[in-house]
Amino acid sequence: MAAAVQRNHCTVADLAAEARTNRYGTKLVRSVLKDLGRAESVAERDARRLSRRIRLTTPHWNTAIAGRDGLVIARPDAWYDDVGLAWEIDSRAFHLGPRDHERTLARNARYAAAGILVLQTLPTRLRDHPEAVARELRAAHAAAKARPRPPVHVVEVS
Repeated sequence: MAAAVQRNHCTVADLAAEARTNRYGTKLVRSVLKDLGRAESVAERDARRLSRRIRLTTPHWNTAIAGRDGLVIARPDAWYDDVGLAWEIDSRAFHLGPRDHERTLARNARYAAAGILVLQTLPTRLRDHPEAVARELRAAHAAAKARPRPPVHVVEVS
């Protein structure tokens, strides 16, 4: 269920509505959906903890970023708005299939075209080498701060 939601095949609300149509045998499904609606992945939780620990500016989490034209560029896992830095926690599972890989490359091209610095981190590195990731995140934040902030802004997307 989490994979379907993360890949934008459906929403948690869609799955919950489906589970309500037939309550017989859906107790576990409804329990998982309740957690899914408020939970984050282990990697996202690790990223939030690391970000708080190293005390950079406060990021926006999973928010949409748009260019001057109002078109959405991407929805990074973490967005450091004050410096225009995107942090993507890109797992192999969600980025290695041919279509997923194409979407990731297209996203990265939109970041580059907008002048956004992006740091990509594998969840396994975040878990196994958090100090190295912390150094990379600090360095990326400093590099983003050292250049003019790109002309992008946070937008609400329904």
